Amino acid sequence: MSIDHNPDPALLAKAETLVEALPYMQRYAGETFVVKYGGNAMGDPEAARDFAEDIVLLKAVGINPVVVHGGGPQIGQMLKKLGVESRFVDGLRVTDAETARIAEMVLCGSINKEIVSWIAQAGGRAVGISGKDGRLVVAEKVRRTTRAPGSDSEQEIDLGFVGEPADIDRRVIDTISKAGMIPVIAPIAIGEDGHTYNVNADTMAGAIAIALGAARLFLLTDVAGVLDKQKQLIRDLTPAQIAVLRDEGTIQGGMIPKLETCVDAVEGGVDAAVILDGRVPHAMLIEAFTKRGAGTLVWAD
Repeated sequence: MSIDHNPDPALLAKAETLVEALPYMQRYAGETFVVKYGGNAMGDPEAARDFAEDIVLLKAVGINPVVVHGGGPQIGQMLKKLGVESRFVDGLRVTDAETARIAEMVLCGSINKEIVSWIAQAGGRAVGISGKDGRLVVAEKVRRTTRAPGSDSEQEIDLGFVGEPADIDRRVIDTISKAGMIPVIAPIAIGEDGHTYNVNADTMAGAIAIALGAARLFLLTDVAGVLDKQKQLIRDLTPAQIAVLRDEGTIQGGMIPKLETCVDAVEGGVDAAVILDGRVPHAMLIEAFTKRGAGTLVWAD
């Protein structure tokens, strides 16, 4: 019998990838990864399939993935269809009772169940819930103030039913994960006042990651990560470095609240948080199981 000493290069590359990934799989077995899947990263059906396959693979190698999803663009589209005008303050949608009802319908209904379906098609088993289920997330009303030009006094802005996590009961997540299934969580929460609150998905994912003592928090978005002034990817950052970059204006706009979530997470006990491009095929696996990684890693000082 002859032996082929020149195997197919593509097969050899796959084998080498598995060998490189093995130490990381062993390291993270039994750990929890919280993954925030952003509204903008959901637009491409092929990327959605890749995302679902990655989540199923994580579960298959012994990691406990927990998905928290957004849906801002989809909420915006539905509000526009229904003729409801949107207003934003500091990136947060002002949410009256009607907007809260529509947000819950979009997030807990179509988006949540669509992600559950993607995971099922990839061979996994997922359970779609929201922060309201089992009082998983109890929210308190977000308070924001503003100062009028030329005035020294601050005025409170009423954002309506916009909340932030005040208390998290992890038992619902633990029950689902221990049953061999994957929790998929919509960022809707209940308040102590009985009202429904819309919660920023990044904020909810960070709070859940802290409550679970997660090894990783992944924020999947539609940018490569944090870029320097030359538009090159910064591969790792500490909270102190983030403060410097923010002060000098390198970090701006929507990246600021994402990095605030990352800093809160690592200072709250999460091993590391990562911002990466959810449109890149299998970016999460590249980040978790290779030396080079795929996004910007934030770790504690």
